[in-house]
Amino acid sequence: MKSTPGISREQRISNEGLERLEKHLQRGMKISSPVLQQWIRRYGEDARVLLKDYGYEIND
Repeated sequence: MKSTPGISREQRISNEGLERLEKHLQRGMKISSPVLQQWIRRYGEDARVLLKDYGYEIND
């Protein structure tokens, strides 16, 4: 039986991180600007879209 690779570590961590971010947002937690920037640096455009969906203004 030929094995196929699973999800990459980077992709798995990214998915878990974005899920964690969304849980924070769903709870209505206020997130400071430096922390928002950290989420965006770490998770990129996916985090930016998620934050905008929850009403956060992202200034570059």
